[in-house]
Amino acid sequence: MTKISLITGASRGLGRNMALSIARRGGDVVLTYHSNAKAADAVVSEIRAMGRKAAAIQLDTGMVSAFPGFAENLATILRDVWGRDTIDHLVNNAGHGDYALIGETTEAQFDRLVDVHFKGVYFLTQTLLPMIADGGRIVNLSSGLTRVAYPGYAAYAAVKGAIEVVTRYLAKEIGSRGIAVNTVAPGAIETDFGGGAVRDNPELNEQFAAMTALGRVGLPDDIGPMVASLLSEDNRWVTAQRIEVSGGQGI
Repeated sequence: MTKISLITGASRGLGRNMALSIARRGGDVVLTYHSNAKAADAVVSEIRAMGRKAAAIQLDTGMVSAFPGFAENLATILRDVWGRDTIDHLVNNAGHGDYALIGETTEAQFDRLVDVHFKGVYFLTQTLLPMIADGGRIVNLSSGLTRVAYPGYAAYAAVKGAIEVVTRYLAKEIGSRGIAVNTVAPGAIETDFGGGAVRDNPELNEQFAAMTALGRVGLPDDIGPMVASLLSEDNRWVTAQRIEVSGGQGI
């Protein structure tokens, strides 16, 4: 039976690349988007052009109160499109970049990072656990910045570190269902994340490239296929792990 992957924040950037990579390997995809329905529909069209099934649902992953309604929408789409009531994979990818030195971080910045990258991931996963098929997979996105300190990224890295801890606990708690849970931690990537800073700021790009063993910053194509592979049966014995995909950043 074809596997169905739910990827949050997949209308652009790494999420989009993950969705397309999964489709290329023969999987179907449900993707969420925050506000850009047009971009999400374009990803759905690309996946369908490969002969796979796809659907898009709007979701603010920082708004826990929206999760029950989202689950209902997801259940309807699963029945209508796939004739099923479960997904196989959940990829908690959605997020935003908001960076400041510790001495300059506002409470609003901090709260939004917690809501989207920690609280939202925690409670969306909780909401969807009954809809994930036994033997499935969960992948949470973290960051190379939980291991390598770079001024201005403390709050962002801290909430990602919290997710790494939750990943290990979740793997332990639902392992009896045969569900593998892992964290993928990308290094610096050329996307529009964080205002496109790594992609569009030559000085910052060069700084991160100099910190990386392979001599460059990452590209979406360095991450999406890796996540698609991690979701496959080839990696069924990998769980409770933090897997850094950074080209050797900061070693």
